[in-house]
Amino acid sequence: MSERLPTLITLHQKSRVLEIAFAEGRSFRLPYEYLRVYSPSAEVKGHGPGQEVLQTGKRNVEIRSLEPVGSYAVQPVFSDGHSTGIYSWDYLYELGENQEKLWAQYLAKLAEAGASRD
Repeated sequence: MSERLPTLITLHQKSRVLEIAFAEGRSFRLPYEYLRVYSPSAEVKGHGPGQEVLQTGKRNVEIRSLEPVGSYAVQPVFSDGHSTGIYSWDYLYELGENQEKLWAQYLAKLAEAGASRD
């Protein structure tokens, strides 16, 4: 578990990317939009399988602040008012490892719904 501890977390406001490096050597650059649409909050994930809510219009979302949650997570405050997702180190690592696949799934769901990132 200790290898999933971040050694660096940086918010890059111009490029809207959260950069996170982990003790075991991996690092990821996670766009704010990606973090927002995959928020672990009940508002996005629902309260069970099949209750997920497709997030649209998040292309230009920003992270206004990043609050620590104990020693295991952070809670971003997004520019659209969303602030209820608690991102554990394990969840951020998972988002980084699976970024390509998850982003493709999100784009496919948007297309299927006839929705937009804008």
